[in-house]
Amino acid sequence: MEASGPMAEQRRTGRAQIDILLNKYVGGVPYTARARDISPGGVRLARLLEPEHAGKRVGLQFQLPGSNEVIYAEGEVVREWVEAQDTQTDGVRFTLLTERHRQLIRRFVETASEAEESDEAA
Repeated sequence: MEASGPMAEQRRTGRAQIDILLNKYVGGVPYTARARDISPGGVRLARLLEPEHAGKRVGLQFQLPGSNEVIYAEGEVVREWVEAQDTQTDGVRFTLLTERHRQLIRRFVETASEAEESDEAA
């Protein structure tokens, strides 16, 4: 049985593993978070030193590996869970992202996927 709905549609877009620190703004207050994976539709974030909050809307500011361009985005926390070592994790769907930045992310994901495929073939 094939999944359907928004989550299935989002998962059809490629995702890439990533390990970067970024600025996450909640209620205008900046916190540092660690991005774990990214797609043109959103990003998975591990909370670092961030208090519990009810806000679902966040601002993000980050640079992709190998790029000097700072990406600004807004997003909505659509999923929260706890990973290993009690790491609080958020799934954030981008709600505001320029097309230029979306294309930068798409190219990053495609390049990472190609590199992963060539590593597996070797």
